[in-house]
Amino acid sequence: MPDLSGKTCVVTGATSGIGESTARALVEMGARVVVVGRSPERGEATLARLAAAGGTGRAELRLADLASLAEVRRLAGEILETCPELHLLVNNAGVVNLERRVTVDGFEETFAVNHLAYFALTNLLRERLVSSAPARIVNVASDAHRFGSLDLDDLQSEHRYRSMRTYGRSKSANILFTVELAGRLAGTGVTANALHPGAVASRLGAQNGWLGSVVTGVLKPFFKTPDQGARTSVHVATAPELAGVSGAYFANCREKQPAAPARDPQTARRLWETSARMTETGDG
Repeated sequence: MPDLSGKTCVVTGATSGIGESTARALVEMGARVVVVGRSPERGEATLARLAAAGGTGRAELRLADLASLAEVRRLAGEILETCPELHLLVNNAGVVNLERRVTVDGFEETFAVNHLAYFALTNLLRERLVSSAPARIVNVASDAHRFGSLDLDDLQSEHRYRSMRTYGRSKSANILFTVELAGRLAGTGVTANALHPGAVASRLGAQNGWLGSVVTGVLKPFFKTPDQGARTSVHVATAPELAGVSGAYFANCREKQPAAPARDPQTARRLWETSARMTETGDG
């Protein structure tokens, strides 16, 4: 187990599921972990569980609704103010909606939370990561990208909304973002990789009311536990042998080839440029 003493890590969506399991593993390795979540109640409960689990590190809570770009900016400001160094950013928070929803910024919510929040938070923290190098950025994507190729002409799923296709497109965006980000970070000492955690029994989709709960309950016996799902996140975040690996995609702790549309460099560049305009981050 790597020693992360003296290292500062940020994990979004860390008050349940894969995110909490990832945070716990990092605390056990000795890191200072900034736990990002929306609910103060769940956040405090998570901090209590992390403290009870032991480890030589410590966790602290930051609250933000990542569906709001203003909240993402506030979160980044708080992290920059309180973390002189930043060695790891795990973009883990995500949603899947049965019906199309729009954020306060006017963006389709799945795309906003699953991609634009990754993009904006990473770019707002980018200089701190570079100044703290060696550092890593880990983007939690999904093999769901294989049935949701990104449509640059319909990023907001306005033409036709299908829940899992929209989710898959957001996961394609995660991988394409990682591809372009890795290229832009080349030579800085900061790596960027994406991963598939597997089908995991978590709170993803919990905002879909009783139907979402029923579906999740029926499928739960066939899913990985959050701890099992977090193994690849933790591996990509901490494995010494991956220190120089960037722009890759992992599943089951091994490098894997994503679908061709999710690794196309031209699409990755166009997505970056569009995301930079939407979020006013990333320098276009």
